[in-house]
Amino acid sequence: MEIDVLTSTALSALNASSIGSDIGVAILAKQLDASESMGDNLVRTMELSVNPYVGSNFDAYV
Repeated sequence: MEIDVLTSTALSALNASSIGSDIGVAILAKQLDASESMGDNLVRTMELSVNPYVGSNFDAYV
């Protein structure tokens, strides 16, 4: 009887630890996706800024 209680307690503790790890991995995966997206946007911005003549001439009417 006592072994069953200890086993179920150990298994529930293991599941709680596993759930915490799963949540941590999910959060890190979302952060990685966000970082990759920001990196892609930065690369795109840098690629667009390579042409120094774009935007240097514009007509302004006052």
